[in-house]
Amino acid sequence: MNNINCLVVEGNITREPAFRTTPNGFPICKIPIAVNHYYKKAASGEYENEVSYFDVETFGKLAEICAKFSQKGRGLSVVGRIKQNRWKTPEGKNTSRVTIIAEKIEFKQRFNKAEDADEAEAASAENESAAEEATAKALADAASSSDDGGEVVQF
Repeated sequence: MNNINCLVVEGNITREPAFRTTPNGFPICKIPIAVNHYYKKAASGEYENEVSYFDVETFGKLAEICAKFSQKGRGLSVVGRIKQNRWKTPEGKNTSRVTIIAEKIEFKQRFNKAEDADEAEAASAENESAAEEATAKALADAASSSDDGGEVVQF
């Protein structure tokens, strides 16, 4: 049984995204983002800005959409999960990196371009369509692989 691993984060793209395809032709897009957190220090009453940096990975149709609409400085809302990659360096040291695997991305409107509202709407529509297709495929796969006559639950 899987444990709950759900994340919602909003931030800004810090560098141009890295788009690539696997040898099998499967699209992958990695988007680096910065997330700001403002809080008030109890002792001094001054406000502090804490910045966290994350890599967001997207796959399939969502990766293609992100490669098309993502630019440095653009705001994003990401719904996804956390994944930790672990490896050993050539020196034998254990290393790890935490990334966000995106399941849904919403592009925030830029205020310096008039046509951006239409672009953000188009990207969100493509994203919704890709999410619906992925959900339908996953449900169909689950239904076809279910050999015990159990029911498939859609959420």
